[in-house]
Amino acid sequence: MDKTGGASIRGNQWQRLLSWKRGKKVTEDGEDGVKDEAKPNTNLDQKLKVKWTELVFDPAEKFYYVWLQVMIFPIIYNWVIIILRTCFTTIAFNYLPVWMTLDYVADLMYLVDMLITVHTGYLDQGILIKDLAHLKKRYLRSKHFLRDLVSLLPTDFLYFVFGLETPMVRINRLVRIPRLDEALDRMETRTSYPNTFRITKLMIYIFVLIHWNACLYFALSSYIGFGSDRWVYPNITKPEFASMRRQYFYCFWFSAQIFTTVGDTPLPKREEEYLFMIADLLIAVLVFASIVGNVGNVITSLRDRDNVFFPNHELVKAYLRSHHISKELRQRIDNWYQHLHINKKIMREKEILEQLPLHLRTEIAVSVHLPTLSKVTIFQSCEKSLLEELVLKLTPQVFSPGEYVCRKGDVGHEMYIIREGKLAVVADDGITEYAVLTDSNFFGEISILNIKGNKSGNRRTANIRSIGYSDLFSLSKEDLTDVLSEFPAAKRHLEEKGRQILTKMGMLEDTGEEKEGEEDNVETKINTLESNLEILQTKLARLMLELESSNRKMQARVEQLELEVAALGNQPLEYEEERIKRELRGEGVGEEVRWEREEAEGEEEEGLDAKVKKEEQGEDGNELTKDGDGESNKSREGDVEKMVEVDKSGLKDPDDQEKKEKDDSEKNKDKGDDRPGKGDGAEIELEEEKEEKSGEIDSEERGETAEEDSENKDMKQKDEGQTKKE
Repeated sequence: MDKTGGASIRGNQWQRLLSWKRGKKVTEDGEDGVKDEAKPNTNLDQKLKVKWTELVFDPAEKFYYVWLQVMIFPIIYNWVIIILRTCFTTIAFNYLPVWMTLDYVADLMYLVDMLITVHTGYLDQGILIKDLAHLKKRYLRSKHFLRDLVSLLPTDFLYFVFGLETPMVRINRLVRIPRLDEALDRMETRTSYPNTFRITKLMIYIFVLIHWNACLYFALSSYIGFGSDRWVYPNITKPEFASMRRQYFYCFWFSAQIFTTVGDTPLPKREEEYLFMIADLLIAVLVFASIVGNVGNVITSLRDRDNVFFPNHELVKAYLRSHHISKELRQRIDNWYQHLHINKKIMREKEILEQLPLHLRTEIAVSVHLPTLSKVTIFQSCEKSLLEELVLKLTPQVFSPGEYVCRKGDVGHEMYIIREGKLAVVADDGITEYAVLTDSNFFGEISILNIKGNKSGNRRTANIRSIGYSDLFSLSKEDLTDVLSEFPAAKRHLEEKGRQILTKMGMLEDTGEEKEGEEDNVETKINTLESNLEILQTKLARLMLELESSNRKMQARVEQLELEVAALGNQPLEYEEERIKRELRGEGVGEEVRWEREEAEGEEEEGLDAKVKKEEQGEDGNELTKDGDGESNKSREGDVEKMVEVDKSGLKDPDDQEKKEKDDSEKNKDKGDDRPGKGDGAEIELEEEKEEKSGEIDSEERGETAEEDSENKDMKQKDEGQTKKE
């Protein structure tokens, strides 16, 4: 790059010199050309200048996935070769340079894997963390660092102590097994054939297990003695059992027989042999269970996949048998299922993709079905967003040969788009063919657009029959109206195209669109006025209810205040009435007893009146109910009415009051005389005690009323004085 840059500069100088001599102004153009040539070179330099110390890998990228696949080989190498070299010493010594080279290549890959792990970011709240200092701190504090550090400890120096024939000193390299699990899990999620991969992974695990068991069997045979009995490995002095391949294959076959419990293995003779066989049989049970379980899961997942992709044929067959369906119809249904399975026609796309988020489902549907939908002439000039919404609403359908898709006069609920196959437009007799529809054609759109003036309404206008197996997309009327409600311009465009088609067919009535528009406007205005009137009526009803409740509350409050005023105004009148009653008493014991009894009953009635007043004051202006609760409520209301009448009448009619009181006293006397078990003497004593108590109470009440009268007089005098001053 330096040479080219120098050459360009020298050429530029010669150009300047020549332009100066010739009097041409080329200097600026030359500088611009040099700058333009230098720009791509600087860009390349920036691309090549990579700071490896600041590089951070995304765990979701392809590089990290490929590196995990590469790390499978050194991990499996250590798990297979270390035990092999430990037990089969001849294999270890014959290929020692190869093993040493592969050992240190695997160690180098372990070291590189540590560096890549340090530079691998992670997601925190959905954001990839790329801060290298933070990544280093997180890695050093994790268990992965301890595991990686243990797997790279320089235990090879123990070769100087135990010798090269003990590769077991590298057993710490087996600690990297979690990295192998991560790689296999990542491959299982990204492969297109997960069931096949699961079986392969299971076979790899079983192979490693049988390999370890074969190596331990050969080592145990060497410890007991080759050929000492029928259970151990035969004598290696024999040429047929001396080769390395024969030794390994025989031990591997013997271990496979034990784990699979297939074939007759020799019976053990020694305690060591019995213990080895017991351990192998226990492991064989687990291996057999794992194989059966994994294979069963694979078969179940395959069956579930078929049930999701295709309708369940077995259930349909059972239903047809139970209802004794004709053989012809059953044969047609079997042919339809066979067509789906042979040609891999997926009918349950929505159920398969329902777990994906909406934007991913939209992208998948667009990539699969948008080319077919964009070929439809009625949708060619529509917005792309409208097509994306419609793509999600398409439903695949498959029709058999000779099957009618729709018949003339049927109510149209969906339109159809031909994806693959041929359909014929036939007459009512089913023989005459008017036209043949092929790929990307559509029909049934007029019946779902609700075009005004359509003579056929929402009825089908033709008979459509499938010639062979036809794959169609159906779009329902409800889905189309839902989508077009969000795209009014597209709705008008589709309706206009529908009108053009109907005019060509002569199926559109000539109606005044302007009148229809005006009628629609008048109807909308009437509807709005009716809705507003209903709202106002509800508001008026609420206001009337509030007014009635407030009036009731005010009436109750006024009545309560009147009762309080009446109670305060009747106190001095009651005292005068009592004094007049005492003066008008007649002579004789019977009359005194009668008057005392009347006074006692009057006190009881006053107590009841006071209780009624307190209850009415505690209600705080609540409504007074018309219906009473029994005779007690009626008596209370009567007492209240009497008090109000006394308040209104004042001292106008004392004679009437005295007559009423005498009548009441006579009634009470009659009632008291009728009660058995009470004599006159006892009644006289009780009346005397009551009279003494009432006299004390009267004296106290008179004192209080006198004080109140004096205060009222003072207040009146003050008010009169103020009025005179004014």
